[in-house]
Amino acid sequence: MARFLCIWGLGFLSLWVVSCGQPAGTEANVGAGGGSERSFQVKGVVREIPPARQTLVIRHEAIPGYMPRMTMELTLANTNEAAELVVGDEIEFRLVARAEDHFIDQIRRLGTRSPVEAAAGSAVKPEGTDEELKPGDMLPDFGMLMENGTAARFSNHRGTAVAFTFFFTRCPLPDFCPRMNKNLADARRILLGSTEAPTNWMLLSLSFDAEFDRPAVLALHAKTYRGEQADRWLFGAVEAKDLAVLAPRLDLKITREAGSYSHNLRTVVVDAGGRIFRQFDGNQWTPGELADALRGAASGPQ
Repeated sequence: MARFLCIWGLGFLSLWVVSCGQPAGTEANVGAGGGSERSFQVKGVVREIPPARQTLVIRHEAIPGYMPRMTMELTLANTNEAAELVVGDEIEFRLVARAEDHFIDQIRRLGTRSPVEAAAGSAVKPEGTDEELKPGDMLPDFGMLMENGTAARFSNHRGTAVAFTFFFTRCPLPDFCPRMNKNLADARRILLGSTEAPTNWMLLSLSFDAEFDRPAVLALHAKTYRGEQADRWLFGAVEAKDLAVLAPRLDLKITREAGSYSHNLRTVVVDAGGRIFRQFDGNQWTPGELADALRGAASGPQ
């Protein structure tokens, strides 16, 4: 799931249905006592309709206080609501963000734009070969600016199995970027809690929004997921020039649009010798699967 991305949330309370007359881009109140389930009336343009028609890729307007204008693959609550939609349709819909996931419903077609206008955006341009890496291939080295302000290379971790995922801090929907970091937190908990787990492993959360996600931003964001304990889990950012080389090798798609990003999800496990051990695409993998992959990678070639 999820070719394009974004998370947050806490509880799971009953939804207070949004009035159809509520202004677009505004948030509805939730059940008694507040809570983490939030709903918004939003306008956007259909950019893509995936073949399964379980989701819609929508270029939506900014949602004040929640997320900027961006393109995302959003989950349909009722697939019948999208049966008559085509690429380029302007729509209004309700977005509901819950503790662990999201959905859209109450879709209303407003008009149609040209497909060319609907598909505007600037992709990260690949440099060199774009042949996708497979297990056993050497991961190209790349630079990172870490949360403590120091520059580092991925090759600095040679001799250690590393799992890294891509995200950006302004990504809000609970089953996109935030799920990646929550899964890393749970995988770390599994490994640190096991007396039989290897010790030569670590986690990296890497932002592709290096312009905004400076070290101070990353350090604050990291505390949301790992608290004050940074044992074997670091946050950093990858500069655009390194992403241009690395992204196509991992089939990582990133498009910058009006100051934000559309992207897919890639989480990669590399063995102690610097070779790809396993790649997790999308957001359906579990922390247990990641922990198992790290165990295997840690015991592989040095």
